[in-house]
Amino acid sequence: MASSIGFATMSIKRVGIIGSGIMGSGIAEVAAKNGHEVVLRSRQQESADAMVAGLEKSLNKQVERGKLEESAAKEALALVSATSSLQDLADCDLVIESVVEDLGVKKQLFKELDGIVKEGAILATNTSTLPVVEMAIETSRPDKVCGVHFFNPAPMMALVEIVRPITASDETIEAAKTFATDCGKVAVEVKDQAGFIVNNLLFPYLNNAVRLFEQGVATKEDIDEAMKGGCNFPMGPFALLDLVGLDTSLSILEALYEEFKDPNYSPRPTLKRLVAAGQLGRKTGKGFYDYGKK
Repeated sequence: MASSIGFATMSIKRVGIIGSGIMGSGIAEVAAKNGHEVVLRSRQQESADAMVAGLEKSLNKQVERGKLEESAAKEALALVSATSSLQDLADCDLVIESVVEDLGVKKQLFKELDGIVKEGAILATNTSTLPVVEMAIETSRPDKVCGVHFFNPAPMMALVEIVRPITASDETIEAAKTFATDCGKVAVEVKDQAGFIVNNLLFPYLNNAVRLFEQGVATKEDIDEAMKGGCNFPMGPFALLDLVGLDTSLSILEALYEEFKDPNYSPRPTLKRLVAAGQLGRKTGKGFYDYGKK
C-alpha cells in the first residue's frame, strides 16, 4: 500500500501517468496494485480508455492463473481512472511521463505540467537515456524533478532506476525511491548520465552483436543461442532488440554516442536500415526476426 516517505510535507498517494504505450500501462498496473490512486492520461480519450481495458484484462489473467486474488484485482482497477486532459493531473502527488523518447517533446510536456500540477508535487520521467536536467530546467521546480525509470514489462521487472539530476533535492530522490519500493521494486540511485546503469552496459553488447552478424561471424540465431547457452541469459541479443523495439534501441544508442562519442555506441548500419524500413521488432511484427503480420 502507499505510505508516507518520512517527510512531513510529502506522501505519494495519487499518481499521474502520461503515455498510452506499454510502459505507461505497465507502470499504472504496478502503482494501482500497490494501493496508489492512478490517473492515466493519453492524448485521446479512446486510447486512455483502451489502457484501462488492457489493465483490466491483465489483472483478470493474473486472477485466472492464481497469481492475484479477485478482490485485489477489483480494488486495483477501482483505483484507476482515464483522461485525455492534462488538467486532471493537477492534484497528483507524482506525475510520471512515458511518452516518445524525444527530448523536445518531453521538455514541452514538463513546461506544461509545471503550470498545471500542484505545488510540491514531483514531476518524473521514465526516459531510458535522455538528460533529466534538461526537463527539470523547463519548470519552476527543478528540485522536484527526477527520473523514475521502470523496465519493460514493468509489472514483471524488479528494477527501477531513480535518476538524480544535479537540480534534484534529497527529499525528491528519497520520495521517488520510496514510491518504487512501495511498489515492490528494487530502487537504485544513479546520476543523470546518458544510459544510466543498465543501458550503459547493455547497449554496447547489443550493438556489438549486430556487428558480429554483419561481419558474418555467425547467424543471428546462433548468436542468440550462444549468449543464452554460454552466459545463461534468458534471451539472445537479437530477440531482446526486437522486444525493446529497434527504433527505441536506435534512439538509445544515438543518445549514448552523442554524449560519449564511444564507437561501441555508434549504431550499426543494419539496425538503422531496419528502422528506416519500419521493421521495428515485435510491435510491428518484423525486425531481426519475423513475428507475422500485425
